[in-house]
Amino acid sequence: MGQQFSAGLRPFLPSDGPVLADIFREAIHVLAEDDYDDAQRDAWASAADDAEAFTGRLAGNLTLVAVVGGSAAGFASLRGKDHIDMLFVHPSVAGQGVGAMLLGALEKLATARGATALTADVSDVASHLFGKLGFEPQRRETVDIDGVWLGRTAMRKQLAGNNDKNTTPGGRQ
Repeated sequence: MGQQFSAGLRPFLPSDGPVLADIFREAIHVLAEDDYDDAQRDAWASAADDAEAFTGRLAGNLTLVAVVGGSAAGFASLRGKDHIDMLFVHPSVAGQGVGAMLLGALEKLATARGATALTADVSDVASHLFGKLGFEPQRRETVDIDGVWLGRTAMRKQLAGNNDKNTTPGGRQ
């Protein structure tokens, strides 16, 4: 049986930027090794090379930080009221429920903001977690990062409690 640990959530602080950038890079290089080649992982991880832009992206969203043992262990951000922009956990806590905890919290926040559905552009490595938590694949996509192509899946989850008869299938009124 896995090691038991205590995890908590707190809001993002601008001073978290460098630590979360490290988690972002480490998660991509370690956890996505079986799904993306070296060039793809390098291109993807380069989004954290501009520390100011990376921190600004997190600050511009509703970003939560997962804390395990007093240290940041993962993060997730909600763009607007209904789109999960980022979800990354440090490899040392992968598979221990940190990602599910972060997604659950964003789901509650999205519901409180009046969202009828959550959407996310999900990497191949994270698609199993999202699927397990009720997200359904909508379409396969590829994105170009500096001439390197990465595959991902657009996913969607209908939220309970905010269903409106005037809502379109895309979840927007």
